[in-house]
Amino acid sequence: MNRVGSFQCLSCNGKLHLRTPNSLQAAWAWLATAAVLIFPANLYPITLFTVFGNEKPDTILSGTLTLVKMGMFPIAVIVFTASIAVPIIKIVGLTYIYFSVQRHVKLSDKARTRMFHFIEWIGRWSMMDLFVISIMSVLMDLGHISSFEAGPATAAFGLVVFCTMVSSKVFDTRLLWDAEQASEEHLYHSGQRNKSKL
Repeated sequence: MNRVGSFQCLSCNGKLHLRTPNSLQAAWAWLATAAVLIFPANLYPITLFTVFGNEKPDTILSGTLTLVKMGMFPIAVIVFTASIAVPIIKIVGLTYIYFSVQRHVKLSDKARTRMFHFIEWIGRWSMMDLFVISIMSVLMDLGHISSFEAGPATAAFGLVVFCTMVSSKVFDTRLLWDAEQASEEHLYHSGQRNKSKL
């Protein structure tokens, strides 16, 4: 093993690393991209509903309110949860986890790992909104009477989901346990320095 903590494969001479190189930096980059894209995903229209030639664009929030007015409460709850709550929770949660790993914030390794896997699990449901849009476009397409189409925010929203999923995938989860160990070592050395001063 060399100084950077990598081994060399005896079969192919390739490098084998104890930890994925630049894993945290890559995870931060994908997450930052998602955080930027979430603004156009929520500010631009995600659906275009046309009735008798009158086009009504809706953002994610206004579309949720429209579904409530139409009496489609279950679909409205799904859209709000999958399109607004889950992406924000995932971005905020991953930001906290990455920051705690980078700054060696004292936090139970098990709690941090459970939090990460929970965020990774709920992130998959963000795609539910795109399925709802595709289903609504089929059900409400009545030719010249009415039509339901995806708006420009759909691409941005899809990229938000994609970037957060990739961010959690490229992140080496072993760093969660390394952060706990580093935090304990820091506290130990701090205690030793305090004892030496006494």
